[in-house]
Amino acid sequence: MLAAGVGGQSECLAGWRRKMVVQPSVMQEEINKEPEKPIDQKTCPLLLRVFTTNNGRHHRMDEFSRRNLPSSELQIYTWMDATLKESTSLVKEVYPEARKKGTHFNFAIVFTDLKRPGYRVKEIGSTMSGTKGTDDSTTLQSQKFQIGDYLDIVVTPPNQAPPPSGRMRPY
Repeated sequence: MLAAGVGGQSECLAGWRRKMVVQPSVMQEEINKEPEKPIDQKTCPLLLRVFTTNNGRHHRMDEFSRRNLPSSELQIYTWMDATLKESTSLVKEVYPEARKKGTHFNFAIVFTDLKRPGYRVKEIGSTMSGTKGTDDSTTLQSQKFQIGDYLDIVVTPPNQAPPPSGRMRPY
C-alpha cells in the first residue's frame, strides 16, 4: 500500500503497513492495490528528492549544485526497495496531466561525481502509464542508489512519447 500526504507527516512510520509519503501533495487514501507489506521496524525510510521535467530530456548536470537545484522538486519518504512503478504512481498523484494512459516516465539517478566537481547521471529505466514493462519492478537499491543521490524523471505525454520498445505490454 502507498499513501501520499501533505507536509512532513510521520504517518509512514505509524502502524504495520508499508507506506510512501509525498511532499507536497493532496491527501490520497489508496494509490495502488498491491498486497500490503509489513514494515521492517529496523529500517528507517529515506527522503528521496525527485526532480521532474516534461521537455523530453533529463535536467542538465549544471542545474545541480549545492546552492541551486531545479525548481520542480518533489520530496518522497520511501525505502530503498521502492520500485519505479511505485514512484510513477506518486508522480501521477502530484501531476494530473501525467495520469493519461501512455504517458512515459524515464528515470535517472543523479549523483556526485567523486573524480571531479559536479554531478553525473545514470539512466535506470522507464515506465508507462497503463502498460506493464520490465523496468516496473526495478528498485532504487538494485540500481546502486545511495542516500543523498537525486532521482530525475522525464515525464512525456502520450502524444509525444517515444515509440514503445518490445519491453512494454498493455495491461
